[in-house]
Amino acid sequence: MENIKESDIRYQEAAKKVRKIKNFYVFAFIYVAVNIFILFLNYNALKPGETIWKFQYFALPLFWGLGLLVYAMSIFLPGFILGSKWEEKKIKELMKKNK
Repeated sequence: MENIKESDIRYQEAAKKVRKIKNFYVFAFIYVAVNIFILFLNYNALKPGETIWKFQYFALPLFWGLGLLVYAMSIFLPGFILGSKWEEKKIKELMKKNK
């Protein structure tokens, strides 16, 4: 088995990726828990004859979910939003500028 040193760049990049994935799972759990709780509160606050199937009850989960989806795509689809190629290009641009 290969000895891995914490100073190894591959190790640091992998650790950074694992932290991002872990944060995504935490955010996804919070998203599900909070939205279930809010929908439960909204359902209990309904008056007789009202329906839960209104946009106002699903706007928060919808827009928050879209944000979570974009965040997931940035983590699981490399280069989706300002990916590594953009970073490399920007680094080279700034290095040229500072010569």
